[in-house]
Amino acid sequence: MTGGSAEITVLLRAWRNGDQAAFDRLWSIVHNDLLRMARRYMRAQQPGHTLQTTALLNEAWVRLAGVQNAGWRDRAQFFALSAQVMRRILVDTARARGARKRGSGRVKVNVEDVPVLSPEQDRSILALHDVLEEFAKIAPRQARVVELRYFGGMNVDEIVEVLNVSARTVERDWEFSRIWLKRALSN
Repeated sequence: MTGGSAEITVLLRAWRNGDQAAFDRLWSIVHNDLLRMARRYMRAQQPGHTLQTTALLNEAWVRLAGVQNAGWRDRAQFFALSAQVMRRILVDTARARGARKRGSGRVKVNVEDVPVLSPEQDRSILALHDVLEEFAKIAPRQARVVELRYFGGMNVDEIVEVLNVSARTVERDWEFSRIWLKRALSN
């Protein structure tokens, strides 16, 4: 991810204190990184899908703008929250389509293979989300690693920065989480 960590942190704090120019400058710095994050979500999308990459990015930005008083610590926290916001948008979109279709039932999902926002996979996204919510009650840090890596597209070093743990801890958490989630999703 681009954008100087110190500069982003300064802009986040200025924005929190009501500086609209800082908000505008922040957008210009983080836009490309957020766009890449949105593209990762949309990569497996079928052509002609109603939610486009720019719509995901714009909706995420609008939601992030609403949390300006979040007490921003740094760049890593901002991108972690961005990943969480995009995940919520994906889940909300899948739920809205599911409410229209009303095809419920338990679905087997492979956490490695869920193509994000594919209409055929809405139930898989929701199943993964629900299982991840349950997993967070049992293992909150490990669930956060999944969210940052799978939904946020962050690498190990970026997750280390967000969670303030060692790279080895992130790797162990990821491995444990994959095993736990695969088992939970296959039931």
